[in-house]
Amino acid sequence: MDISARTDYAVRAMLILAGAQRDGAGPVSVEVLARRQDLPRKFLEAIAGDLRTAGLVTSTRGARGGYVLSRPAEQIGLGDVFRAVDGPLAEVRGLRPHETRYEGVAEHLPTVWVAVRSSLREVLDGTSLADVLSGELPARVAEMAAAPDAWRNR
Repeated sequence: MDISARTDYAVRAMLILAGAQRDGAGPVSVEVLARRQDLPRKFLEAIAGDLRTAGLVTSTRGARGGYVLSRPAEQIGLGDVFRAVDGPLAEVRGLRPHETRYEGVAEHLPTVWVAVRSSLREVLDGTSLADVLSGELPARVAEMAAAPDAWRNR
């Protein structure tokens, strides 16, 4: 799986907003979001627009304007952020995994693609911004990350 810069920046920005929400702070400007995680401001402005369009953040204009989460951080999964900025979690040549069809030796490959998507959903939809912010990840995610070879390249 390739996690794009766009998705990485979006998740990091959303974590800043989740922290601001937790601390009772008001809107956070794109300038502040960019500075806190050393992100490119112009790129982040486009990402913020996608997050707003997806209904994950709301914006306020003006000198004290900026962005806030549209709902509690516990209710926003990482998968929501991924989909907002990069589309579906898993695609095969532009098709959803369950839409693929093969013949012959690859006949059963769609089942594998669907299982891959299911695994992504388990981790990304099962992990909220609040989980990441607190470091208290869901048990299954922590278990997967603790597997002996999880942190090794292959």
